[in-house]
Amino acid sequence: MADNVDPVRQFAFLLVDKFSMFSLAAAIDTFRSTNRLIGRDHYAWKTVSVDGESVIASNGLPLKVDYAVADMPAADILFVCVGLATEFPGKSKALGALRSWGRKGGALGALSVGAHLLAEAGQLEGYRCTIHWENRAGFQERFPDIQCTGNVFEIDRKRYTCAGGTTSIDLMLEIVRADFGASVANEVANQFHHERIRGATDRQRVGPERDLTGKSEKLKKIVALMAERLDEPLSAVELAKSAGLSVRQVERLFLRHLNMTPGRYYMRLRLERARELLRQTNLPILDVAIATGFTSHSYFAQSYRLQFGRPPSEERRTTY
Repeated sequence: MADNVDPVRQFAFLLVDKFSMFSLAAAIDTFRSTNRLIGRDHYAWKTVSVDGESVIASNGLPLKVDYAVADMPAADILFVCVGLATEFPGKSKALGALRSWGRKGGALGALSVGAHLLAEAGQLEGYRCTIHWENRAGFQERFPDIQCTGNVFEIDRKRYTCAGGTTSIDLMLEIVRADFGASVANEVANQFHHERIRGATDRQRVGPERDLTGKSEKLKKIVALMAERLDEPLSAVELAKSAGLSVRQVERLFLRHLNMTPGRYYMRLRLERARELLRQTNLPILDVAIATGFTSHSYFAQSYRLQFGRPPSEERRTTY
């Protein structure tokens, strides 16, 4: 590395209780690896917490930080890193710091569930964003006017959000690509055995058996339509018509690629969304049922128990 050369770009990461260590490490190491490849410290980073004290990650490991958020020096982007919990000690101070940063015109980013905190701070109004797929349903119920796409990452003017995990690499590689071009970004990706750099239009994989790579484009279209219409499920005829197929052809398509009928698959999508809403929101159970296309509370409870082995009321009492 060259001596006595100040980094060109500075990033800050605001860590809160139970933040995702993996998301943070994936983001920072992308910049570290870039510095190594280009032979100089172009990127630098600092970690901050609400009070300057160490923060416990979701895996139980403590991390010493560089600054309290009130004492943090200037940075190109302030990323907030959130993991399992959106409620934590010092939350009001964190929200105040994000609002202050936004009022000054500063760029803000979020890793994993960090978009929830940016939205609470009023910093995503009028912006596209994304969030981890497990939290998207609750986010959309809480912030219905914010466009949350479900893509792996989003960059909309001065707002940078990603779904966490390996998508932190994709988001930071997009920053590297903008600074140094695709060749350097690909070299960095290779260092992590990251086989393909995903773009902003790549969708997150949602739940089990959602990897439809290499599968029929018509199947993908029907599955995407199902995911968009969980509150008012479409009929078998409507789904088939959307793909230009007969009902029987759609049934064969699902059985061949997903080993279940379209109806069963659709029901599973709706129940998985219901579980997300039960875990992430305080909506009454009847409202959760209606939001996922059930008109009968008893039918919803019966279907939920058959799918997950517990009634909806018990799911709500479980702490994650």
